Amino acid sequence: MPASPQRLSNLDLATLAERLGRLCRQQGRQVTCAESCTGGGVASAITAVAGSSDYFETGYVTYSNAAKSRLLGVDPALLEAHGAVSREVVEAMVAGACRDSGATLGVAISGVAGPGGGSDAKPVGTVWLAWGDAGTQQAEHYHFPGDRRAVREQAVRAALVGLIQRLDA
Repeated sequence: MPASPQRLSNLDLATLAERLGRLCRQQGRQVTCAESCTGGGVASAITAVAGSSDYFETGYVTYSNAAKSRLLGVDPALLEAHGAVSREVVEAMVAGACRDSGATLGVAISGVAGPGGGSDAKPVGTVWLAWGDAGTQQAEHYHFPGDRRAVREQAVRAALVGLIQRLDA
């Protein structure tokens, strides 16, 4: 039986990563991640699990807009029109990561971790995540409380929970 999102969000990152690995192995799935504000936190959590090379080959840390375009194929016009922290951009990021890596499921994250960089429209703690593959994506908007470390950790947790939920479905 699939775990509830509330139950999953109470688990530590190591437990979430282990559960993700079990599901990937059971289903023969490959995962990838395209990260901005988390700076590789999702990839780090996944690869902390022994044997993760069975289901995780490639992760992308695309901190700059230029890297998002160059490595993931995000159209610069999307970045100009919507900004890096947007539904449109994270959907393009996850599609590009799956297309480039061949993964069957991915997650992308872009946000404002702080302490600076926020605006009225996108205050510190604003994070967009998208899950999907090269053809279909689903994005969600979050506002995480706390300092830079807390925002980044909550974003990594949400990314792992979302991957698990999609594999549990």
